[in-house]
Amino acid sequence: MYLNLFVQTAPSGSSSFLGIVPILLIFGIFYFLLFLPMQRQKKQQQKMLASLENGQVVITSGGIVGTVVAIDNDVLVLRVKPDNVKIQVTRASVSSLAAAEGKK
Repeated sequence: MYLNLFVQTAPSGSSSFLGIVPILLIFGIFYFLLFLPMQRQKKQQQKMLASLENGQVVITSGGIVGTVVAIDNDVLVLRVKPDNVKIQVTRASVSSLAAAEGKK
C-alpha cells in the first residue's frame, strides 16, 4: 500500500503521441541536415561524371591532375603533364573538374 502513493499513472491517449513527437522531430532534422544534402551532392557528382568530354582537365580522387584524351564507357585515358604520360582511370575515380590553364 505504501508504494502505491508514489506511483503515478499516465493518462492514456495524447501522452503516447507526445512521446513520439520529439523522435519524429529528430528524424526530420537529420533528414534535412544530413541526408538531403548528401543526395543532392551525389546527383551533382553523377551529372558531372556523365558529362565528361575530351579536353577537360580533371582531378582524380588520388590527386592526379590530367586532361581527358579518350573516353571508353567507364574508363578514361588521361594525359598527365609534364611528360605527357597517358594513364587509364575509371570514371568513378574523377572527383572534380579543374580549370584549364588557358582559361585562368
